[in-house]
Amino acid sequence: MKRKIPLHTQILIGLVLGLAVGLVVVKFRISPDFINDYVQPIGTIFITSLKMIAVPLVLASLIVGVSNLGDITKLSRIGGKTILTYIFTTALSVSVGLLLVNLFNPGKSLPSETREKLMELYDETAGSKYQEAEQLQSQSPLKPLVDMVPENIFQAAAANEMMLQVVFFAIIMGIALIRIPKAKSAPVIAFFDGINDVIIEIVGFIMILAPYGVFALMASLIVDITGDNPDSAVELLLALLKYSLVVIGGLLLMVLFFYPMILKTFTKVKYMDFFKALRPAQLLAFTTSSSSATLPVTMKQVEQEIGVSEEISSFVLPLGATINMDGTSLYQGVAAVFIAQAMGFDLSLSQQLMIVMTATLASIGTAGVPGAGIIMLIIVLESIGVPSAGIALILAPDRILDMFRTIVNVTGDAMVCTVVASTEGELPEGLIRKSNPMTNT
Repeated sequence: MKRKIPLHTQILIGLVLGLAVGLVVVKFRISPDFINDYVQPIGTIFITSLKMIAVPLVLASLIVGVSNLGDITKLSRIGGKTILTYIFTTALSVSVGLLLVNLFNPGKSLPSETREKLMELYDETAGSKYQEAEQLQSQSPLKPLVDMVPENIFQAAAANEMMLQVVFFAIIMGIALIRIPKAKSAPVIAFFDGINDVIIEIVGFIMILAPYGVFALMASLIVDITGDNPDSAVELLLALLKYSLVVIGGLLLMVLFFYPMILKTFTKVKYMDFFKALRPAQLLAFTTSSSSATLPVTMKQVEQEIGVSEEISSFVLPLGATINMDGTSLYQGVAAVFIAQAMGFDLSLSQQLMIVMTATLASIGTAGVPGAGIIMLIIVLESIGVPSAGIALILAPDRILDMFRTIVNVTGDAMVCTVVASTEGELPEGLIRKSNPMTNT
């Protein structure tokens, strides 16, 4: 019997082939109509399928996770550990980004003609993002707390952008199930536990499409970036190469140095084993640029491959996909200073500390969907007095960088989940379980 190719290898093959096909279409100036009409829809179906199960998964897993904790004291302990660790890793990632951008000063090397070209090219897009951020800034400081409480849970569940409201409702319902008699809570918990198992099974079905979806997403992305003039896209990416390398360097530093150091300090999990177990989720994070869309796969890998108990993962991971954005926060720190440098602003130490605080708080309100970080970046820029129209300078490579930073977001969520599980004694002695057959389909 032939050995099946592992899922992560299939996804990687799809990614490389999609990149190659996209480059061939661009290089030989082939009409992109075939890609747009017949290839891109496959990727759209794949992402839509993942988003389809994101809300029911978060709702069911959080309700079960909270109710299974058994008492409010345990919930407070695990919740406190989770939120504090998320805040720490977010502040750390912003600090790493600021250190690197001040060390290499990528904004000071940007030619003035390139800056003017980019500002003109992306002025309309920057304007629309600015309006969205302006609306957020004009709100009351307590507006995020108001928005967290759903007026209609069914309406909130109908939009992935309102995931924080779903999380709030699920936690409240889980706490209520703890407090009522077990005879009444048991059937409700069993129902949502069954829903959770069904959703995980659906994930297995959707993952059959993963290699083809990744291929379609990558091929269409390359074609969309280049448009009718591939040379212009290359020039823009080259002009911002130094900035992009600083962002990617910071992201690599988080994934390859700080996360392993935290894991080694609080757990006995070997990082290479952790990394191998998480590969399918990381590859999906790269191609979808969405922590929320990747959440079902992240939960599956963390539970089945790393061995974290469902009790911990069903609470920590959905919360992380909603409020923990290490990669996005690092990018915001680098981008804010880069824009300031490119526009001739010298930021003081107090202004850079403001970036750390604002980016950390903003990450809590950043939706786990592609492009949401741009809106929060505008708020960061406004907090330090840098014109927010400067986001036009970094929009060219943003889609690519979004893919890289989502990997860090997902990896950070899984790392914190593993740490919390270890401190609660919810990690098996074997640490990393043997590969589950479902991950090799």
